[in-house]
Amino acid sequence: MPPPSGAVTDSWRPVRFIGTEVQVTHLQPPALAKKPAAPDAFTWAGRTFRVSETISMWTRYERRGRMADNLAPAHLETAARRGSWGVGRFYFRVRTDSGDVYDLYYDREPEAAGDRAGHWYLWREVRPASPS
Repeated sequence: MPPPSGAVTDSWRPVRFIGTEVQVTHLQPPALAKKPAAPDAFTWAGRTFRVSETISMWTRYERRGRMADNLAPAHLETAARRGSWGVGRFYFRVRTDSGDVYDLYYDREPEAAGDRAGHWYLWREVRPASPS
């Protein structure tokens, strides 16, 4: 898969895939629930990680899974640029107060008809790439 649009890929390398849902905390709730800002903290494996810095953020609006074939071709370009309801991910590369750097994402896709909210995932831990 090509790197996400806007991602800082040349100076970071993944060191551990995590891929698990996490709970996040925003000190100021996002103005738009489906377009959140980076969290101020996240809880993973019973431990809370405080975010000290947002290093980068990017979005991907490609349609995956059951959403891949449910849009008229005339609307695909617009949807790929700005997303549509329940489609897309917002990625955040954050540094925690311990100095570790993680990639998290908010997936806008609901899991079921009664679950209209998206979900947050801790994708991976990353580190600066070694100079060549």
